[in-house]
Amino acid sequence: MMKKTAAAVCGAAVLAAGMSGCGAGFEGSGSKDAASAEQLAMRLDDPWAQEVQADPAAKAEGNLADGVYTGTGKGMEGPITVTLLVQDNRIACLETTQEGESQSRGGYEAIRDGRFAAMIEAAQGTDIDAVSGATITTAGVKQAVEDALSQAEAAGAETDEEGSL
Repeated sequence: MMKKTAAAVCGAAVLAAGMSGCGAGFEGSGSKDAASAEQLAMRLDDPWAQEVQADPAAKAEGNLADGVYTGTGKGMEGPITVTLLVQDNRIACLETTQEGESQSRGGYEAIRDGRFAAMIEAAQGTDIDAVSGATITTAGVKQAVEDALSQAEAAGAETDEEGSL
């Protein structure tokens, strides 16, 4: 009986000592990590609020034939499709679509709200920034752009060959 009581007293002491370090660190948030994240969020700019600026004079590299080209890439949950309009070596992103990307993934919103399209037009190619939480979706968008641009380059090469005959 004495051993059980001693064990219970020791257990209660350990529990009390452990609980003393769990006080709220920031306005009742419950932990120092949560407080740090909350305080940091109040100080940082929202990355989604930043506009992507495209240079209207920038052009894509290579010899691209004018036209509309659709490329596909592999996303997290399914294919990603990018449709590009090429005119005078300038790329305009007409549409980005995905099949199966879930709303809980960062790339779903970036496709839906046109963020990827704006980045493609600003980069005039595949040199786009990764979207936080959407590394695989970003890679799929890059693959789709590469696919579409390779079609435009192949068409440009055919046009050059026909013109030089």
